[in-house]
Parts: sequence; C-alpha cells; structure tokens
Amino acid sequence: MQKTTLEQWRMFKAVVDAGGFNQAAAMVHKSQSSIHHAVSKLEQSLGVELFKVEGRKTLLTEAGRLMLRRGAFLLDEVTRIEAVAESLSVGVESELRIAVDGAFPQKVVFQVLEMVSALYPQVRFDIIDTVLSGANELLYGGNADISLSPMSMENSLNEEICVIDFVAVAHVDHPLHGLDRPLSYEDLRPYRQIIVRDSASTNKASAGWLGAEQRWTVSHIRASVELIEQGLGFAWLPLPSIEASLVSGRLKRLNLVEGARRRASFFLNYHDKDTLGPAAREFMGQLRLLTMDMPTAE
Repeated sequence: MQKTTLEQWRMFKAVVDAGGFNQAAAMVHKSQSSIHHAVSKLEQSLGVELFKVEGRKTLLTEAGRLMLRRGAFLLDEVTRIEAVAESLSVGVESELRIAVDGAFPQKVVFQVLEMVSALYPQVRFDIIDTVLSGANELLYGGNADISLSPMSMENSLNEEICVIDFVAVAHVDHPLHGLDRPLSYEDLRPYRQIIVRDSASTNKASAGWLGAEQRWTVSHIRASVELIEQGLGFAWLPLPSIEASLVSGRLKRLNLVEGARRRASFFLNYHDKDTLGPAAREFMGQLRLLTMDMPTAE
C-alpha cells in the first residue's frame, strides 16, 4: 500500500517552487497549516527530513533534493496521464496548433492540411510562422502542439522528417556573378548578406556564414527571398523556396569553391504522441508520406 499521496507531493513541490511555506500558501490558495501538515506527513511516511530552516530561509536537505527529482518526475507522469485521459474523453480535438519554421516547404504543409481538413472539417488549424528555435520555444511553452523545426528538442520526441538543401544564391545580375570565376568567402565579404532573425524570444540561435561587412536582418524567409530577387544581396536560401526563381533565371547559384550548398535536417517534434488527437496524428502521418521523396540539390 502506498504511504504517500499525490497531494503531499504537490504541496512539497509547491514549497520548493514558491521558496517557502507562506509563499506556497498564496500560490496554491491553501492555508499555511494545511501545507505544513501535508509536508510533515510526507516526511513521516518517507522517514526523511525534506527541509531545513536557516534564518528566515527554508532550504532543501540533501534527501529533499533527491526526493524533489523523483517527485517532479512522478507529478509530470501524472500530468501526462491526465492529458491522455482528457484527449480520449474529448475525442477529436477542436484546434491543432502547428509551429512551422519558415524554411520548411510551405507547399507540403498546405497539402497536408488540406487532406486533414477534409477528414476533420470541424478542427481549427493555427499555423504559426517561426524561424530557427522559435518553433520549439512555442512547443516548450505549451503554445503549439507540433513543431516543424531545424532543431531537435530535449525531453521530447524528435523525428527527422526530411533534409533540406540551402544554396548560396544572388540575383542573376549581381556583381558576384560578374567575377566569372570560383568564389571564396573573402569574395563575399564586401557584399551585403541577407540573414533571417531567430523568432524565439530567448536562447536565440544563428545559422550560416556571417562574415559579410554589411548585413540586413529580416524576420522571415519570404522577405529574404524577395530581397535577393530584387538584387539587394546574397544569401543561403532553402531550395524549395527558390526552385521556381532558379528555373526562371531570376536567381543564380553562387559559384563558391566551398560551402555553396548546406544541408539541414528538419524535425517533427511533439511532447507525447498519446496526448495528441486524431487530427494531429493524421497530420503527422500524411506529412511523413509527402516528405519521403522530396528532391534535394545536385
């Protein structure tokens, strides 16, 4: 028979998170005495002292730190179980929030959404444009159900969904093409580079060569493509976004000695498949099918 209760573990963690019994009482809207009682019962059941008082501070003991790690895992598991139960009881989700990195092929996403929407017309889809670590930040924060990102995540499920080529390009009339010889990074340095800003609010990442003396930073891949097509700089752009421009001759690949093409894995990220509804699972399944034979640069 269990000697402890989930409520006792919750009160223990609340004291740690709030920094004391008084603060925990205000945070969880319970009396200080009830929290003291729950923590005391937990200590008695476990046979260890969880807290020690030094001056006005309530601090974890060594045993308390160990129990906190175990208890936090227990509470996380309970939260997941409750989320699965809620998903099963609700059935088809009413909304699906998908954070998509701007370099991921929009055409593929829209094709998948059209197929899923035909099966689940009652589901509202919220597609959130992101850059670099922005998609995973939304997933971490509970503001997205699925992320399509060039970055994997810790403590979550990361499935490599495709590999995308980024190619160095400029407008066909850009002076770099006029050099008419293989180019080095030093040749690029005097010219303007267009880069895309990470959409995350914290822990921003940077990607690509940043050695140009002049840089313009934009918030989305589409803006970067437009600037390059207007002859206002050079950039490494995702091949799916510029295939038509390369075929038409508006853009031309830079003849770099090295680094002309870069490959990036893109990940389908989510926390727990069991908590996702049928529309989310259908989205992931169709996405896998459409990305299986995506073309890459030669």
